[in-house]
Amino acid sequence: MKIAKGKLSLSIMAIVICTVVFAGLIFTEDLWAITGRSIFKHKSCSKKETVTNSSKNTTEVREKQKVTSFDDDFIDEDENYINSHQSCSIEKGKWAFNTSAELFYTDESCPYLDKQIACLRNGRPDSDYLYWEWQLDDCILPRFNATALLEKLRGKRLMFSGDSLQREQWQSLVCMVESHIPSDKKSMKRSPSLSVFKIKDYNATIEFYWAPYLIESNSDDPIIPDTKKRILRVDSIAKHARHWIGVDFLIFNSYVWWTSDPKMKSLWGSFANGEEGYEELDSIIAFTMALRTWANWIDSNVNRSSTRVLFTTASPTHMRSADWKKEKLTRCSNETRPVTGRGYWGTGSNKRMMEVVSSIVGRMKFPVTFVNITQLSDYRKDGHVSLYTGELSDKQKDDPYTYADCIHWCLPGVPDTWNQILYSYL
Repeated sequence: MKIAKGKLSLSIMAIVICTVVFAGLIFTEDLWAITGRSIFKHKSCSKKETVTNSSKNTTEVREKQKVTSFDDDFIDEDENYINSHQSCSIEKGKWAFNTSAELFYTDESCPYLDKQIACLRNGRPDSDYLYWEWQLDDCILPRFNATALLEKLRGKRLMFSGDSLQREQWQSLVCMVESHIPSDKKSMKRSPSLSVFKIKDYNATIEFYWAPYLIESNSDDPIIPDTKKRILRVDSIAKHARHWIGVDFLIFNSYVWWTSDPKMKSLWGSFANGEEGYEELDSIIAFTMALRTWANWIDSNVNRSSTRVLFTTASPTHMRSADWKKEKLTRCSNETRPVTGRGYWGTGSNKRMMEVVSSIVGRMKFPVTFVNITQLSDYRKDGHVSLYTGELSDKQKDDPYTYADCIHWCLPGVPDTWNQILYSYL
């Protein structure tokens, strides 16, 4: 967070403190929220047998502390961008270890990362998780090019909206482009609900709006840690949707907050009518109703000639180490390599919820593009924050079954690949 020079007034200091506390609470709350084959196929990149890689050899992450510049390394768009005549599935591929890969950024070079996800800075001893690349079976993803993306965003707004996993994807994309922008030509303004990264020379913004259920709830802000006290307004979306109006690229997600309890308290109408009279619905039913509310709003209010809408599929959790046949109850702690078995599908990816999303979006009038990250991320049990949040005591670190965060991802890390996929669609 960028702080203006000079003395800060007490009111400004209070805002800064509240924002930091809010960010920490979001990460902690998502960890509390969890107790306990990709169905989306897309037309993708053109076929090619090998993945172009002109990265230079690198040494240890701490020694280089630099980012890769692709400004002078434009690729052939005709060969590598999305081609409607060729089709391949984003989920069909493998993670390949590439020690020569240079990072787009590091947790030291990017000033916009939340403390809780800067794993190396928080003492994670291994760095192999940074060097796995997603390689597709039948096609390749276009090389991420920050300058090309900024040109695409010239005069436009791009907004991520959803939960803290979506906020990670936002931070990842900001970090992937910010080093290409002079310091006096960029700015960041963060608040609990809306955060805006502004690129002045391009008159563009990359934004994040907090809406973990997409529809309205009594736990939007402030967050209610006790999930059983949360109440959803499954047919109310206007409070959030007013922030989506006029945005050129909208990227949504909603998943992990729906997995906290098998039943969810649900109401109809505005909270101005009070919180009495709720019904306890199966979480999958409440999720279905909420997503229909979102879909109806998109169909009725978004102009397809000026706005693109994308939906990021479920970000898997890795809370159950037995999923990958590990006997110790340690969740994802001490994991340093991805799952290697093709088609692995853990208990942290709810296929039924994904089918609901696929069904509802498939019936929408407005064309929505899926950013399909579930299968490829499910392999990455090694990529989570785990015990390296920077907030745990040594005693807590000795109890990974209770304290390991196997929901959020280290940055740099897996969400950077999500943004490479997003870039291919843009």
